[in-house]
Amino acid sequence: MINGELRTAAPIRWAMVGGGRGSQIGYIHRSAALRDRAFALVAGAFDLDPERGRAFGVDLGLDPARCYPDYAALFAGEAARPDGIQAVSIATPNNTHFAIAKAALEHGIHVVCEKPLCFTVAEAEELVALSAARHKIVGVTYGYAGHQLIEQARAMVEAGELGAIRIVNLQFAHGFHSDAVEETNPATRWRVTPAFAGPSYVLGDVGTHPLYMSEVILPHMRIKRLLCARQSFVKSRAPLEDNAVTLMEYDNGAFGTVWSSAVNAGSMHGQKVRIVGSRASLEWWDERPNQLSFEVQGEPARIIERGMPYLHPAAQADDRIGAGHPEGLFEAWANLYARFAIAMEATNTGDAERLSSIRYPDVHAGVEGVRWVEACVRSADAGGVWIDYTCG
Repeated sequence: MINGELRTAAPIRWAMVGGGRGSQIGYIHRSAALRDRAFALVAGAFDLDPERGRAFGVDLGLDPARCYPDYAALFAGEAARPDGIQAVSIATPNNTHFAIAKAALEHGIHVVCEKPLCFTVAEAEELVALSAARHKIVGVTYGYAGHQLIEQARAMVEAGELGAIRIVNLQFAHGFHSDAVEETNPATRWRVTPAFAGPSYVLGDVGTHPLYMSEVILPHMRIKRLLCARQSFVKSRAPLEDNAVTLMEYDNGAFGTVWSSAVNAGSMHGQKVRIVGSRASLEWWDERPNQLSFEVQGEPARIIERGMPYLHPAAQADDRIGAGHPEGLFEAWANLYARFAIAMEATNTGDAERLSSIRYPDVHAGVEGVRWVEACVRSADAGGVWIDYTCG
C-alpha cells in the first residue's frame, strides 16, 4: 500500500511546459506529481502569453524569476542554476511535443509527455535514441494504466485464469463532441485542427489509452496486422476523424477491436477494456474503476473489488486508501508519477536493477502509440484495408 512514505531520497526538481490557467489537464499533472512528495514544482513556462504564464506560476507559489516565457528560456535558465530542474512535464498541443521533448533531453532533463509523443515513428525513434544517449527517461501519461485493477488483470492473465486469449475488445468512446463544440471551445479547436493535432483526432487522443492498457495486461501478445475505418461525422473536422473502428489480428491468433470516438452521444467517458479467453473474461470500465468483472463460463459472474487482501501483490502495492473508498483518475495518475520518479532516480544513480523493476509507460510505449496511429491512418486513408503491423 502507498501511504505517503518517501520512495525517493529527495524530490525531483520539476517544471511544467503548458498546463497553465484554464488547462484541462495541467492540474491533474500537478496533483499527481506532488501527491507523494516525489516531485517539487520549482519552475515552469505555463502559457503562450508570458505575462499570463508568469502570473499563474506566481499564484502557484513559484519564484517569479523561475516563471519563464517559453520552453527554450526555461531550459536555458534552469541549466545555468546549480539547483536547476531535473525533469519536465509537457502539457501542450500535440504539434509541440517533439520539439520540446527533444530540447529537454538535449539539456539532460527527464521528460514526462502527454500523448501522442510526436507525429511520426521517425520522430519517436529519434527520441528513443536521444533518451538512451543522455541517460534520461521519457514517460508518457497513459494515466489510467496506473490503476491497481489493471495490475490485477495482468496478474490473472499471466496466471492462466482466463485460458487462451481469444478476443481483445477495447473502446474509449465519449459523446462530448457530438456537436461542433470547437466553434466556441479553444481547448477542443486545436484537437480537430491538423496543424496542431497531427494526422488524427480520436485515434491518437483517446484510442491509444485503452490500447496501452491492453499492452500492460497482455505483454505476450503482438499485433500482426490491422484494418481501420474512420469517419468525420461533424463534417468540418475532416480530414480528422471523430469516430474510428480498428480491427486487429494478433500473433497468437487472437482478434481485437478498438472503438475510438468523441461522438458516442450520451456516453460520459466510455473507456472499457474487455479481455476474452477460452475459459473466462475480464472487463474494466473507467467510470466504475473500483470493480473488475470476472466472468467464468458456466459460473455466476463475480466482481473483484480494489483494495481487498485477495488481490495480487502487484495490485495491492498500488492501493492508497483500502477497500470501500473509491479510487480513480487522480490515484492512477499519482501511481504513474511515483513510478516516473523512481525510474528517474534509478537512472540518475545508475541503479539498473531498481530501474528494471519499475514498469511505466516509457518512451517505447510512446513509440507504439505513434506507430499504431500512423498505421491506422494509413489503413483508413487507403479505403480501410488490412496492413501489416510491426511492434517495436
